[in-house]
Amino acid sequence: MTDGESVEDYTLLCDDPSHEVVLVDCGPRETDVILALRKLTGLSLWHSRVLARRAPVIVLEGLGDYEAQSAASVLRNAGAEAEWRQEPEAGVRTTPSS
Repeated sequence: MTDGESVEDYTLLCDDPSHEVVLVDCGPRETDVILALRKLTGLSLWHSRVLARRAPVIVLEGLGDYEAQSAASVLRNAGAEAEWRQEPEAGVRTTPSS
């Protein structure tokens, strides 16, 4: 390398970004959604009910693409309005999209 050449370093990001599951609305079948939340999160029945009633709320974080899609599907099958999305950069939070 001569004095006139510069060296550029590149960082390759090979990891899949993590995803989160958002419970947007509990829907009319609250009991079914609470049971689905309990199954997905491992929380107690009481904590699952509190979580369901706080919608919109992030239910799960740090999941892979497939796991997030599956969890959102379980909530939707229980009657909830749920979505999965890529987690934002560190320190940045967004509101759930419609």
